[in-house]
Amino acid sequence: MMNAPDNIAISVKDLTVGYGDNVILQNVNFQVRRGEVFVILGASGSGKSTLLKAMIGLYPPLSGEVWIEGGNLVAAQEKERLALLRKFGVMYQSGALFGSLTVLENVRLPLDEFSNLPDPLKEVAALARLKLVGLGAAADKMPAELSGGMQKRAAIARAMALDPRILFLDEPSAGLDPITSAGIDLLITSLHHFGFTFVIVSHELPSIYSIADRVVMLGSCTKGIIAEGKPTELRDGAADPWVRRFFNRQPDPSHSVESS
Repeated sequence: MMNAPDNIAISVKDLTVGYGDNVILQNVNFQVRRGEVFVILGASGSGKSTLLKAMIGLYPPLSGEVWIEGGNLVAAQEKERLALLRKFGVMYQSGALFGSLTVLENVRLPLDEFSNLPDPLKEVAALARLKLVGLGAAADKMPAELSGGMQKRAAIARAMALDPRILFLDEPSAGLDPITSAGIDLLITSLHHFGFTFVIVSHELPSIYSIADRVVMLGSCTKGIIAEGKPTELRDGAADPWVRRFFNRQPDPSHSVESS
């Protein structure tokens, strides 16, 4: 274990991830401050989801370290690794709810697996998480009965089941209409007020401007970070013109259609 600075929740150090000889990201370094909404973004194929999966321990990196609240998740063994995994919750892009379980049972599942609470308290705790995301009335519904936005809310509730202080969200607004997406943004903002640290993968610019304190942008060609900062600062003053075009949603001039 390492004594992390009080304001740092996550440190990614010299992280290289890939599959065999195919390196996706190389020597990536950044820190996530405690209590901030931190967004990972970039063009399609830049390695956003791969980086997220390495940060939560799903993909072992080729080299480098991921420090979560003072513990190195990459090097941790057994009990220490389990303790580090319990410091964060994850919402996957699809929601990943179990179709054979009710919404309440889905949220309760981590408590069944990793807590010794009596069953009545597990029910109370799971229902409290559902109420926190606005789904108290949907507790007895099956996932197939929920809209896409409601499924993502239920997945966020499940990510909070074990009282983590860090939440990883993979594309929380993907596939949602603008009104539903704005509702997810509002939920993230409201949960942020409870002191959660968020690490979010997204390419939805309206959401990024609405929720992000700070972003890192990945580049497909560089296999690493090409920009870091506040979204509005990168939009207006990034040194890389590609970054400015991305944040201003401007087309690449080299791909423009020639007039006849």
